[in-house]
Amino acid sequence: MYHYVSEPPEDADEYRTDLSVPPQQFREQLQYLKDNGFTTIDLYDLSLAVTARKALPEKPVILTFDDGYLDNYQNAFPLLREFGFTGTFFIVTEFVDNQAPAYMSWPMIEEMAAAGMRMENHSKTHADMTTQSPDGLIWQIRGAQETLTAHLGYTPRFFCYPGGRYDEDTIAMLQELDIWGAVTTAGGKWHGFDDRFEWSRLRLRYTTDLPTFAALVEPVP
Repeated sequence: MYHYVSEPPEDADEYRTDLSVPPQQFREQLQYLKDNGFTTIDLYDLSLAVTARKALPEKPVILTFDDGYLDNYQNAFPLLREFGFTGTFFIVTEFVDNQAPAYMSWPMIEEMAAAGMRMENHSKTHADMTTQSPDGLIWQIRGAQETLTAHLGYTPRFFCYPGGRYDEDTIAMLQELDIWGAVTTAGGKWHGFDDRFEWSRLRLRYTTDLPTFAALVEPVP
């Protein structure tokens, strides 16, 4: 689970710093994955593995990027292509619609999707899903999905809970809207069918050095 792929600015607070992975650090992490036989997959591959027993590579890894920051296009995307890897980017659609300067534009997102990156649903406004009415949930989930579909040419089927906040009503609405699964901010490596709306991830931080990264991605026995 990545957020920013850039050096934090000098005036960055602790949250901005913690969510940042410098490009050189990101390069070292991708080099480690390549050197140690990892293959990137996406959430569709994972879903088919747990529902239809589709075979996965020996060391599969899903690289996810939350929020759709501009540096994902400027820094992460070129490095992913250099190493022959793919990433899954969770997009907050109104940030893009409103041309917020810290976020990617639709042409950037479309270019990345055409190059094999996956663009998935992170809601319309990055709202707390636990505070939404049923209509609010539909607007946040289906509204963002329809916007993404219009730009990508395919319907994204996975969701990332903004801020990691969700409840039973959120999951029920995702199922009603034919979303196939969702990722959380909780740490973990196990992914099965019963927890497909609560799939865990591994958080990458500014302080994640290479030995720590190697330990994080070590496959489950």
